[in-house]
Amino acid sequence: MGVNIAVRTDKSEEFYEDYYANRAYFKRHRLSRTFCNFISRRNVANGEPELDQIGKITGIDITPLYNMENYIESEDLVEYILSSAKNEKEREEKLYSIKTENEKLNGNIDTVLQTVNFLIKSLSTIDNLNQILDNYGEDTLGYDNYFIDFNSDKHEEYVENNFGQDLRNLKSFLEYAKDKGATTVWFDYS
Repeated sequence: MGVNIAVRTDKSEEFYEDYYANRAYFKRHRLSRTFCNFISRRNVANGEPELDQIGKITGIDITPLYNMENYIESEDLVEYILSSAKNEKEREEKLYSIKTENEKLNGNIDTVLQTVNFLIKSLSTIDNLNQILDNYGEDTLGYDNYFIDFNSDKHEEYVENNFGQDLRNLKSFLEYAKDKGATTVWFDYS
């Protein structure tokens, strides 16, 4: 069992019941566990993370994608963070920090969608991304499967999405969410 990544929105509660009832949406929008590992690598990579490398290769600011990791929605996670406070003042500072970080993402859907669109357009012209990226001797993402055939959707099941399919699925979800009135999006790990 591994960690999954999904995109949550400020309108999630309003449309997720219908959304999950329709498996077609789920298949078109689901992100792979490799994408989950890919997005969260900046904290564990032994060199420049692949997303940073892709930003440099394409000349695209990837910050909006990284920022999606900063939103804290889970009450359990908030309580966990607050539990490390040594006193009430520190607790209030931590709570203020969480609120401030969350507010920074308000209205980010257009910026994130634009970033994803730029990445898809730029990367669709690169045939050998798996050979251009540097894994620093630790290919934990499976470069020769994940970063090849960018323009092809290889699998029906999300588990084996390649990078191109994950970005297209993310784009598809963002467009769906925006159409449903969402203005703010973030990554949720489960």
